[in-house]
Amino acid sequence: MEWWQFLLSFFVGLAVLMVIGLPVAIAFLLVNLAGVFYLWGGVSGFNQLILSIDSSISTFVLVPVPMFILMGSIMFYSGIAQRMIEVLDQWLGFVAGRLSVLAIGAGAVLGTLTGMAMGSVAMLGSTLTPEMERHGYAKSMSIGPILASGGLAILIPPSTLAIVLASLGGFSVAKILIGIIVPGLMLAVLCIGYIIIRAKLRPDEAPAYYAPRVPIARRLRDAALYLVPPVCIVVMIIGLIFFGTATPTEAAAIGTFLTFVLAFLYRKLNWRVLVKGVSSATQLSVMILIILTGSAAFSQLLSYSGATAAITSLANEMPVHPLLLLVMMQLIVMFLGMFIEQTSIVLVTIPIFLPIVHQMQWDPIWFGIIMMVNLEMATITPPFGLSLFVMKGIAPANTTMGDIYRAAVPFILINILLMGLMIAFPDVVLWLPNQMK
Repeated sequence: MEWWQFLLSFFVGLAVLMVIGLPVAIAFLLVNLAGVFYLWGGVSGFNQLILSIDSSISTFVLVPVPMFILMGSIMFYSGIAQRMIEVLDQWLGFVAGRLSVLAIGAGAVLGTLTGMAMGSVAMLGSTLTPEMERHGYAKSMSIGPILASGGLAILIPPSTLAIVLASLGGFSVAKILIGIIVPGLMLAVLCIGYIIIRAKLRPDEAPAYYAPRVPIARRLRDAALYLVPPVCIVVMIIGLIFFGTATPTEAAAIGTFLTFVLAFLYRKLNWRVLVKGVSSATQLSVMILIILTGSAAFSQLLSYSGATAAITSLANEMPVHPLLLLVMMQLIVMFLGMFIEQTSIVLVTIPIFLPIVHQMQWDPIWFGIIMMVNLEMATITPPFGLSLFVMKGIAPANTTMGDIYRAAVPFILINILLMGLMIAFPDVVLWLPNQMK
């Protein structure tokens, strides 16, 4: 079988299994089993598959994944995250599109706590959407910002997807966690700028309303009690990684421990919070790790079939500018983002893309973070972006999928603009990681 026939058979089999409803992890395992049986000498090849599965998850690099997820779960179920949003609301003032701006700001805060887009969309959608509807906000100005806010969870450290991407790509977890900071903040600023300009041009879509003023003394007290401590934990994690004082794994362990201490000091660390937080973190961590088990075997099958060498050679010989090749690769990720979730996209594309990245001598951190923005956009890309369906489940009863799709479009375009800036000006991504010790 030629390499392209093997690759086509692999993806057709994977697509069929996913269409009939099998989970991504199980579908990937089954097609890997078929590939191993065909290429590695039948049943005896399964021993190598077991070793590949073991090596793919028995790595120190992945330890921060369950740590950061547990940290976010405890902050979420103990109410720390909700209290932070309330404090932000006190300081926001009377900007145009106030609640929409609050959604972006709260999404950035939740991103530092949860690292998961769908969790952020679910929480903000259930709390802010009814409030926006009550004040007469247009659907595009209520649903759209909440969808955009969820994506910030992927682009602001600690990001679970960034660790997974670095692990699969074999590059620095610390550098990619630091590298996503500037693009994440740029995305938040672009979204807020768009909301304010649109609210001023079309005030009927985000009507002004009276918000009671909170005395400055109370705002300062609440910020000191409920905003500064959790933010300090996140800043400390980033600082430890940036200055090389601790590895991402050590920083994650310290941050998780301090989160438990903070919940205890707030008198929120009870049995219910522990059970829900640990249970949620365990389920999510296991799901991610199961998906990762297919990565090593898939990479080895690609190499053994000759697909890796052939694709790399083909990319090198294409009569196009290397940047056009990069754009084509990102278009493939965009297309996949319409149908499958981010971790699965990483699992499928990184073993194919990474040899091309090395052949073209691109900085893998730069490429990885551009891909992170693309993966962030996948959560809100019609027709099957996962955040779109989360939003449908919590939106007002008269909201259609068409309303949600239309609300997502401006923020998809903002993401594409950010990707263009990152491609045109690589220092946007690389400046901060290059300052690390």
